[in-house]
Parts: sequence; structure tokens; C-alpha cells
Amino acid sequence: MTNTKGPLELLLRNLELRTPLSEADRSAVLSLPFTPKTLEPSTYTVREGDPPDRCAVLLSGFAYRQKLTGDGDRQIVAIHVPGEATDFQNLLLDVADHSVQMLTRGDVAFVARRDLQELIRTRPAVGQAVLVKILVEAAIFREWVLNVGRRDARTRLAHLLCEFALRLEAEGLADRYGYELPMTQEQLADATGLTPVHVNRVLKALQADGLIQRSKRNVSFPDWERLRQVGDFNQRYLHLEPQLSVTEPHPRSG
Repeated sequence: MTNTKGPLELLLRNLELRTPLSEADRSAVLSLPFTPKTLEPSTYTVREGDPPDRCAVLLSGFAYRQKLTGDGDRQIVAIHVPGEATDFQNLLLDVADHSVQMLTRGDVAFVARRDLQELIRTRPAVGQAVLVKILVEAAIFREWVLNVGRRDARTRLAHLLCEFALRLEAEGLADRYGYELPMTQEQLADATGLTPVHVNRVLKALQADGLIQRSKRNVSFPDWERLRQVGDFNQRYLHLEPQLSVTEPHPRSG
């Protein structure tokens, strides 16, 4: 199926968050052929060990990357929000080294790997935008390693809540002062290296201290600056502004 202007607008917006694109480059992204699917929670978009032949673009809902130990214990290593492609790192790698699953029910556009490879070969500015996105994902991975390896439980959870707020705000999906948290306490535990019981205890403590308010899945932050301090949160690693080092695109015909 070839899209009309619409579904891949989210992907385009995500790419242009940090990298300017020409009108021709925008049209090329929006013209990518894709197959739409609605996926239920826990559905795999790619499994570890499989040869990736397509890339999933989240149109709605959330997804997570995960690795399993030999004993089957899960570590969530990244969360993806609507507008993000979950498989850019597999464009030039022939075997998936981790799995991606849906965190919630959501709509996904599957784009063939060969079509994305052709796009980044023929549209250098788009290729640069994809590279910038991959580098930002690597920066987030580094921050998550620091979070799990060196921060205490209270700081880990506060940091994760702050990150999620700014990423949703950047995509126009929420503001930094509150959102619907799509993760269960078990999933939060797997993302922070804690137990669900410990996560529950820390969330209650954050609420008792006036740092968060919860109503079912909704979470809000009465004192954002204080939460940032508790979470040791500096948004630099998210690189949310246009990257000035990125070369301005040249007009192209066609």
C-alpha cells in the first residue's frame, strides 16, 4: 500500500525535530510504501535472531525494546513513542540482536527495509536525519545504563518519568507536567532494574513528597523543577533542538 499524505506525517515530524529537510525530501518520506497493522500489547514487531526485512513506524501506542538473560529475565532497554521508527538500527544490520514488542495496543506502519535503504541512498538529507536519530537513540541508551548502574531507586524512577514527559512533549502528545503513563509497575521495574514491589514503594514515596500525583494511569508533576532535581535529570542527552551541525538541504529536482 502506498500512503496518501497522512500516516507517515508522524515519522516526518520526528525526523525534522532535529534535521531540516527540503520539500522534495519531505515528499519522498511521505511517499514511502507501507503496510498498516493494528497490534495488540506484547505483539512482536521483530524478534531477536530474526533477519529484519521491515521497519515498524509507530502511528499510535507505545513499544519497547528488550533483552532476555539466559534464564529468561527481561530488561527493557528503550521505550518508543508515536512517530518513532523502532528499527533504524537494523537498516544495515542483518540480524536483530534484541526484540521489540508493543507496550500498548497501537497502529503501526511497516515499511520494507529495502525501501528505506533506497530512500537514504538517494536522499542524503533523509539519510542524515536517520543517522541523527540513531545517534540520539544511542545517547538515550547511555543515559539508561547510567540510570540503572549508578542511580538509586528514587532517582531512577524520577529520571524515567522526566524523560518520558519531555519526549512526549516534543512529539506534541502531552506536556511535561502530566500524561498517561503506559507502563505497568512490572514494566517500570524491568526498565529500571528494580522489583515491582520496590517500584510501588518508590512511587508512593514520590507521591507522599508531593513530587507526583497519580490517578489510575495518569501521572502529573506539581513541582517539575524539584522532580528534575530528584531525578538528576538534564535533558541534554535528548538533543531536542535542531542540530546546527547538520548541513542545510540543497533544493533538488524531482
